[in-house]
Amino acid sequence: MRLLLTWLINAVALFALPYLMQSIRVENFGAALIAALVLGLVNTLVKPMLFLLTLPATVLTLGLFIFVLNALMFWMVATFVDGFQVAGFWSALFGAILYSLISWALSALLLDSKK
Repeated sequence: MRLLLTWLINAVALFALPYLMQSIRVENFGAALIAALVLGLVNTLVKPMLFLLTLPATVLTLGLFIFVLNALMFWMVATFVDGFQVAGFWSALFGAILYSLISWALSALLLDSKK
């Protein structure tokens, strides 16, 4: 049940992004649900491999390269999911940051951290 609630929170966070940034577009809530699912899968399966491959760059930039990885994955998901569009790299960078902040805030409000 917690996994489904987290998925819905991430979809709501993704659906809220076009109201904050004009360069990101989400057609409807169904597209937000699919994009949130794909983002979750990409973050679970692809991100650890990319992190290991780019570890030297991450160390050299004192961890700032992780923002680039997040932006590239956010942008990549937008190319695969119909109804979810990101205008470019900078939009993906700021969109990924806003997405994680909104998702974190909603999770802190709605999920019980004691469980």
